[in-house]
Amino acid sequence: MAGATLAVAFALAPSTLMAQSTSGSVPKDYYRAEFVILERLVEPEGIEEQMSGKQVEPTVQSDKALWVAQQDGSHRSDLKLVPRSELHLNQAAARLERSGNYRVLAATGWYEAFPPDYDGEPLQVAIGDWLAEAGQHGVEGFIEVDRQRFLHVGVHLNHWMINQDALQPVAIDLPLEQPAEPDADQLTAIQTDSGNSVAGSLEIDQTPAVAPLQLVTWIRETRRMRSEEIHFIDSPTIGVLVFFKRVEAGS
Repeated sequence: MAGATLAVAFALAPSTLMAQSTSGSVPKDYYRAEFVILERLVEPEGIEEQMSGKQVEPTVQSDKALWVAQQDGSHRSDLKLVPRSELHLNQAAARLERSGNYRVLAATGWYEAFPPDYDGEPLQVAIGDWLAEAGQHGVEGFIEVDRQRFLHVGVHLNHWMINQDALQPVAIDLPLEQPAEPDADQLTAIQTDSGNSVAGSLEIDQTPAVAPLQLVTWIRETRRMRSEEIHFIDSPTIGVLVFFKRVEAGS
């Protein structure tokens, strides 16, 4: 992604997080985790990285959803998400959208305790364009948060598109069957000088039985996170902004 645009967006992001309204004590090692998933608006033919030959491992099946888009425009999550308007990353995401070069696919966050040796589970992500021919979204995968001594975020996302060339009908030739007992007129019509029957052919359009998915790019990265800093993990067509805010008692 264009570094200059991102630098401006990050610099103009608010310096403080909207205070959380709490009753009672704040748990130890309590954080606000924020994620903004972006798509860079670029034509596939303009991508230098060639992924069509890559072998893609099956996506890890997750029992918990971070953000799963629905066809009616809503989304499903198993986390108690906070509104986008309350995010530290909100202004950065808005400026990237206004640049005309990016589309925000998901922007959200949640509060959770991440103590040392926290072993997080994969959080399902399914966003972007609905690929009807394949019955899935354009961007699918998972995000995982772990903590040893430091917080780590693992991003495993695939960006798919439909290979339109694979959707083109394929013509095949099939022999025409002759009647078992042709009458005299039929024999005259199909008989050649040598007395043999003429074999015909029929063209039938065939549609591929397997969904013609094509991998555009992917993200396979795990990175250490520092709280109070914006981190960016990306590929040529998709990117993830990450921000952690440690929440202290009384904040």
